[in-house]
Parts: sequence; structure tokens; C-alpha cells
Amino acid sequence: MLPAEAESKHINDWLKRIHEASRKLSYVGTFVVQSGGAMSSAKIWRVCEGGQQLERVETLTGAPRSIFRHNDQVVTFLPDHKVVRSEKRESLGIFPELLQSTDSRIADFYKVRHDGAERVAGVEADIIVLVPKDKLRFGYRVWTEQKKGLVVKLQTLDTDGKVLEQAAFSELKLDAPVKMDKLVQMMTKVDGYRVEKPVLVKTTASAEGWVMRAPVAGFKSMSCYKRPANATNGVIGEEPLQWIFSDGLASVSVFVERFDRQRHDKESSLSLGATQTMTKQIEGYWVTVMGEVPMTTLRLFADGMQRKK
Repeated sequence: MLPAEAESKHINDWLKRIHEASRKLSYVGTFVVQSGGAMSSAKIWRVCEGGQQLERVETLTGAPRSIFRHNDQVVTFLPDHKVVRSEKRESLGIFPELLQSTDSRIADFYKVRHDGAERVAGVEADIIVLVPKDKLRFGYRVWTEQKKGLVVKLQTLDTDGKVLEQAAFSELKLDAPVKMDKLVQMMTKVDGYRVEKPVLVKTTASAEGWVMRAPVAGFKSMSCYKRPANATNGVIGEEPLQWIFSDGLASVSVFVERFDRQRHDKESSLSLGATQTMTKQIEGYWVTVMGEVPMTTLRLFADGMQRKK
């Protein structure tokens, strides 16, 4: 096997192990996220029974919030507002589910190296560093529990190797006796709450009149949705659009809505930890590009957006 093929197989096998651990393990833990000088924490309960997956996440800092995910059904409780949001989603997009991809293209854009081992939250973990092969994406340092492969700590690194964001378990109990029926009962108890069910409509960028003039190296289109319009994000018939791209690890979302002079100020860019955001006016539309990638990558996406002639 050639060196490049061996590295590709190694990365893919490692990512597959992480993916399997995230799908099959039951656990209870507390995780802490440090980003942009701010710190937040949450407690997570996760249970897997057969092909069923259910998790509950309770924020421990900031406004109270409870999130439940049962397979692709996500229910969010906002106690301060007495609102429950129910929607279809494949993932909560939170640690420790951030590295679930088994995309075979990852080895084309990242090199992998071992960086020793360390104890995290009382478990022995191997350390792997994913180093980007270009300046279009960030790197990652990942700690995985040695026996089963669960991600227990994750750092996002900028193009100079500096830590932009970190998420890690401070407490973790693997194979905890979490009862699925109890979590289902909590998830469905909505008495006294107003239930909102936003519906994402699958579409394509082309069908909505958009093309990416120059594809960004390594990133491919994953999905495209129209979001329900309301008084603050658009008008009926002109629903905001979300176009999602990924290189297998990093993802970028392009949001498009009608330009509104009262709501949309001058074009700007913002960095918060690993998350970068920029806005741009394109003809009569307001485009927001967001992702955990360098700002130069976001600009390539923004500059590539074009209305179909």
C-alpha cells in the first residue's frame, strides 16, 4: 500500500471508530466549552438501545435550556419563555458529536499524527492531531477514549496551531444506566408550554436561483433548505435559504434572504472562537456566511455566490 493510501485508510478507520462510538455508547457526563474568552457548560445523558438513540442536554450556564434528540427528532425546551421547539435534525451539532464524518475525502485535506496519550475526565485517551494541508481550513487536536473511541476532548486550531476553541468532558461515566423510557417521558411532557414546529423545506440552490461560481477546494454541497419566514427574517414567498457545505470535517453555511435596509446594516465580519461570520449584499439579497473555517475561506464562498442569469 502506498504511503498516501495508508494514511487515508488510517484516518478513515479512526473516524469510523469515533462514529461507531458516538452511535452505540451510553453515558452521562458534564462538558465544558471554552470559546472566544467565554466558558459554558452542560450536562449530557445519552442512551443507545438497539437502533434507537436518545440524548438529553441541560445547560448549566446562561439561560436555562433543555435539548432532547430522539434519532432525528430534536425538541428544545426554553423555560424562561415557556416555549418548546420541535424539529427534524440529524445531529445536535454539539460536542462530542462534532467529528462523526466517515467521508473518505478527509485524507485529501488533512494529515494525521499521533501526539501521545493523556487522562481526561478520569479515562485514558489517545491524542490525534489533524493538520490541514492548506490554509482553507482549521486543524484539530482530538482526545479519544482508548477502549471504545469516544471523543472526550476536542481543540480547534488556527492556521498557526493556536487553540481557538476547546470542548472537553470534566466528568464522564461510560455505560451509565440511563433509561430511555424516562427520557422519552421528559421529552414529551409539554404541559404549560407553547409548542412551535418550524418546518425546513428541502430544496436546491439552483432551484432558488443561486449558483456557486467558483467551488471552494474540498468543500461540497451537502444540503439546502428554505426556512419558515416570520416578521424578523423575511416575507412569505421569499423564505430565507440555508445552503450547507462540508469538507468532511469542517462545515460552512450560506444564508440568503431579501435585503432589508432597516434590518441589514453595513457588510461586516466577526470572529468568536473558531466560528467566523461575514455578511455581504449581493444584488437585492443579504448573504451571511458562517462556519468554523478561516475568514479567507468564508470570503471565497461569499464571492462565489451568484444569481442565475
